[in-house]
Amino acid sequence: MNDPDTGRLVGLLERLVAFDTQNPPGQETAAAEMLAAHLSGFGMDASARPVADGRANAVGVLRNGPGPVLAFNSHIDTVPVGTGWSGDPLRLAERNGLLYGRGACDAKGPIVAMAEACRLLAEDRTAWHGTIVAAFVADEELNSRGSKAVAAEFPPFDAVIVGEPTDNAVLSAHRGVVRPLIRVHGRTAHSSRPYLGINAINGAARLLAAVEAHDRDLNTRAHPLVGRACITCTQIQGGFADNIVPDRCDIVLDRRLLPDEDPEAALAELRALLERARDGADVIAELVHVRGIAGGSETPTSAPVVQAALAAAARHGASPIAGGLTGGCDLVHFRATGSPGIILGPGSLDLAHKPDEYVPREALTQASLIYRDIALGLLAP
Repeated sequence: MNDPDTGRLVGLLERLVAFDTQNPPGQETAAAEMLAAHLSGFGMDASARPVADGRANAVGVLRNGPGPVLAFNSHIDTVPVGTGWSGDPLRLAERNGLLYGRGACDAKGPIVAMAEACRLLAEDRTAWHGTIVAAFVADEELNSRGSKAVAAEFPPFDAVIVGEPTDNAVLSAHRGVVRPLIRVHGRTAHSSRPYLGINAINGAARLLAAVEAHDRDLNTRAHPLVGRACITCTQIQGGFADNIVPDRCDIVLDRRLLPDEDPEAALAELRALLERARDGADVIAELVHVRGIAGGSETPTSAPVVQAALAAAARHGASPIAGGLTGGCDLVHFRATGSPGIILGPGSLDLAHKPDEYVPREALTQASLIYRDIALGLLAP
């Protein structure tokens, strides 16, 4: 079987980074159409499939006789570019073997490595039998509409490989998230007479002290692969004039779930916390809505996909020990339909969502070889 073409990998990543797929709003359709054309070019039955206005998945299917069905899944959308970049974040730049650009590791790098693995498998079909699905999706960063659509369209896969930056290590578990918007209420007054009002920002401060205590309690819950449960405040907004006591303060909380935690149970704990804050700290607060919710998941280490991934990773110099992802990802939506899977991809999670995000050129080649060999291990005749 042929080796990966590094020039092809870098060229495809350069094209993909140039598409502005910051989420919101995403707008992945043009990138999905390019990826579908690329997959079609080496024999996959591929198309861009809409999931919302201006948003689409690129889905390709490669059939090679009877056998298991393996899916490669990663996401086209990226987080917002933000500030602090040393160059144009939508123009791939290479320095000392490192490829810089928004999405270079999260997760356009995994996409191009998966596409290259599919090309290698398409060019030599003698060593495997079955079906390969490439599902490069929209909206992973916010609502996972792309992967939910794929999971609903296909029967459960025999195995799923989700591309996220893991330094090409095999991760068989990941955390979930519940992200509620909490509104603290108060009463307006002239700021020279604050005693006539109720300051919602002060109430939010008291509530956040209770959230911090809840985080310490959560830290006692741990999972051997993904670490501890936790909660933190990620956004706060309150007040509307310099001289008015604010009657409202909104905070966003980010609660990270262990694989065996129920998102609804986590929300129930938060509602109970709000009740305690009302009774004990005189905080009037409500859970307005949940801005994001997804459970964690875990695939047993004994599962064939985990064993095949560990063997392939060891063969190509990556870690031979299964680990866990501290963040969330789309694997949970495939696990919900009964598809076992792992998370693996080039690049480091430490660089994701930051300025000057990059992926090493060599890691792209390594990932494509690992992806290829996982498929050969699972789809052997």
